[in-house]
Amino acid sequence: MQFSGDSSKFALSSNSPHRWRDCGAPSIIAATVLMLLAGCTSTREYFANGFKVGPNYCRPAAPVAESWIDTEAANLNIGPVDEAAWWRTFNDPVLDVLVEEAYRQNLTLRVAGLRIMEARAQRAIAAGNLFPQQQQATGDYTRTGISQGSRFGAIFNDPYSTWTLGGNLAWELDFWGRFRRAVEAADANLDASVENYDDVLVLLIADVAQSYTDVRIAEQRLAYARENVRIQQGSLRIAQDRLREGATTRLDVTQAQTDLSNTEASIPILEASRRQAANRLCILLGMPPQNLDGILNETRGIPKTPAQVAVGIPAELLRRRPDVRRAEREVAAQSAMIGVATSELYPHFSIGGTIYLDAMSFDDLFDINSIAGNVGPAFNWNILNYGRLVNNIRVQDARFQQLAVQYQNTVLQANAEAENALVGFLKAQQQVRSVAQSAEAARQSVEIVMTQYQEGKSDFNRVFTVQRVLTQQQDQLAIVEGSVAQNLIQLYRALGGGWQIRLNAPAPQAFAAAGQAPQAAAPPQTASLPAPPRAAPLPQL
Repeated sequence: MQFSGDSSKFALSSNSPHRWRDCGAPSIIAATVLMLLAGCTSTREYFANGFKVGPNYCRPAAPVAESWIDTEAANLNIGPVDEAAWWRTFNDPVLDVLVEEAYRQNLTLRVAGLRIMEARAQRAIAAGNLFPQQQQATGDYTRTGISQGSRFGAIFNDPYSTWTLGGNLAWELDFWGRFRRAVEAADANLDASVENYDDVLVLLIADVAQSYTDVRIAEQRLAYARENVRIQQGSLRIAQDRLREGATTRLDVTQAQTDLSNTEASIPILEASRRQAANRLCILLGMPPQNLDGILNETRGIPKTPAQVAVGIPAELLRRRPDVRRAEREVAAQSAMIGVATSELYPHFSIGGTIYLDAMSFDDLFDINSIAGNVGPAFNWNILNYGRLVNNIRVQDARFQQLAVQYQNTVLQANAEAENALVGFLKAQQQVRSVAQSAEAARQSVEIVMTQYQEGKSDFNRVFTVQRVLTQQQDQLAIVEGSVAQNLIQLYRALGGGWQIRLNAPAPQAFAAAGQAPQAAAPPQTASLPAPPRAAPLPQL
């Protein structure tokens, strides 16, 4: 046998006319195998792939920036990111408790955990095909009577019985790697389900922190509004006193009342905003909306951000972000499906056999002479498929290409999300300094103008103006202070931090012991979920 330069082609040697006859059956079978391999996967690739047709998976290239746009910012540190428990950087014990309770009780996270269980079972099904696919025990009893009017009636005068007991087995050999490729796909899908769980966990923790910050922002805005109501009530009393003294007109009183009523009208809106944010927290905690004042009434203010934030380098997003890792695992799963489709081009070899006991009476059923059976190889080959098999390979390859491009797009989106959160955080820090200065200047202006008004050195128009400015600037200050915290939360979310909490599950908190809030039904233990190869293994379910 001679092979040409292309390993997918071969030809018989012309100087060996009796080569086939001398080789014997094993060589003919080997030649047949090589001919079959010439169809789609080369012989070299077949052996290099571990006796499997189809391509071996290679991770697609990922377009990642070398550095952040704002690398030189004083508030950034490109050192390693400690994103495992990033919410603790706010030094807020209430937020810590809420995150831990959400991890234990959130229903969306429970669904993601159950999807891992489903993927694990699917993997076991795929692995089961590596073993004999058909194993059946059979049994039969028949009672047969022959018509005396038939030609056999004279031979079989009496009815007779037949007892049969046996089993059969069929095992399709994984000659082309069809089942092993399916296991590869199931393994990758299992990994993807774990990454999906981690991604849900990242989003959950960020949503809890965002909703908690919304509560604190609403509380701060309420505090400013109530303080301004108190100030404006004082202004109204001064205007009324001056009106009684004849030192001013009724216009001052109506202006003061207008300003006061306008500020008072904002309070119910802010109270509703706080309640809505608290209700969002309840859903994230896996419980119906209820009063969380037992937990949230402890005055903490808007979460404070650290002076400097570590962000690492963009390339680390590929390691940290679960959604990026999930997209990569989906590409790997589809790559294996190309091999499954390719294997359909070749014949399926199997070994089957049957052994059974057959007797006309139950007493003779277990006699050695009642044993019968058969065993032998078989194959089936879908030859006339009219292009269906080849086009199915093209379908699987097109899906692979789609997922590869989606993976690259996911990497780009991850980089953009991190950059957007980063610039939002930096600019919000700049903004809060300016707004804080403006609010302080407005407060001082109110004090000065009120003194001048009481002394008759200023009219109420100036009082009306500076009080309205103070109300607006303090409300804006609360919003901007909250945006600094929210942008930092978005940054940690974009960096893919928080999923590590499942590797070291927090101890149960006495969440309801102090009468703070009832616990929802506990979800399945998330600590029993499987960890991807990069993480420490978790206990099996």
